[in-house]
Amino acid sequence: MTDSICPCRQTATDKLSLAACCGPYLAGAPAPSPEALMRARYSAYAVGNIDYLFDSLAPEARHDFDRKSVTHWANSSQWLGLDILSTEGGAPGDTEGFVEFAAHFIADGQRQTHKERSRFRFDAETSRWLFVEQANRKVGTIVKGKQPGRNDPCTCGSGLKYKKCCGKAA
Repeated sequence: MTDSICPCRQTATDKLSLAACCGPYLAGAPAPSPEALMRARYSAYAVGNIDYLFDSLAPEARHDFDRKSVTHWANSSQWLGLDILSTEGGAPGDTEGFVEFAAHFIADGQRQTHKERSRFRFDAETSRWLFVEQANRKVGTIVKGKQPGRNDPCTCGSGLKYKKCCGKAA
């Protein structure tokens, strides 16, 4: 890992290096909480670690992960930072946790913010937290500029096509 500032922007005043923040998780260490996993997933987009994005998905969420689209989106976006808005659950002994966040990026020359509440579960077999799904579609995506097309990768970072995720009719 390099000495660069971690893409997740741990805090505004204490900018940790990638090696001291998300780097160990991207290298294979289990994230200790849903928040840590969310930060690591955001950082994985920023550094193009698509394998981590797939591996940190719960098996039931992997069926339509579109590696080509996720790779394109990760590499063609400029990642500006992550704000954790709230967390629920995810303490030692919990089996489920939620993280509400705002991910900031530039895509197609437009500054964008994606807000989401995500659900995570603890897998006792592997002793790892895994991303399960976007838990609250009503939070949705705040997009300034061009809206994603139905077959574009979803702006929430799930790895699904927009039409199968945030673009799905509720």
